[in-house]
Amino acid sequence: MSERMVVIAIALGGAAGSMARYGLSLVAISMLPGWLIAGTLAANIAGSALIGLIAAWSVRRMPSPILSGFLVTGFCAGFTTFSAFSLEALLFAMSGAWAVALGYIAASIVGWMVAVWAGWSGGMALFAAKEAVAQTKS
Repeated sequence: MSERMVVIAIALGGAAGSMARYGLSLVAISMLPGWLIAGTLAANIAGSALIGLIAAWSVRRMPSPILSGFLVTGFCAGFTTFSAFSLEALLFAMSGAWAVALGYIAASIVGWMVAVWAGWSGGMALFAAKEAVAQTKS
């Protein structure tokens, strides 16, 4: 395995994550047309759940640096949008909508933490159950 392959995997994962984020944003905005932050909030919460699940899986399976680079550094980083979140919160604050800005920040942080915990917990339970089944079959 070469460092070049890891870099390529990260780039491909980032492209896939960015495209998935764009698709999710379109869906979220179409479901909540007056709420332009819906796409960012959905992507960041879903991305938090996904990285929790991947982390739990990684503890059990120890993926290769190429797969880890593709999934975590590439896909999850391309899928989540902290910079967009930061800008949206700033724009709310600058427009005088401090309550909306603070509510958005609070909802985001709570949503991210609940999602990453749910992904991690679900992944640990899922992968531990699969491991137990595999051990009983051997």
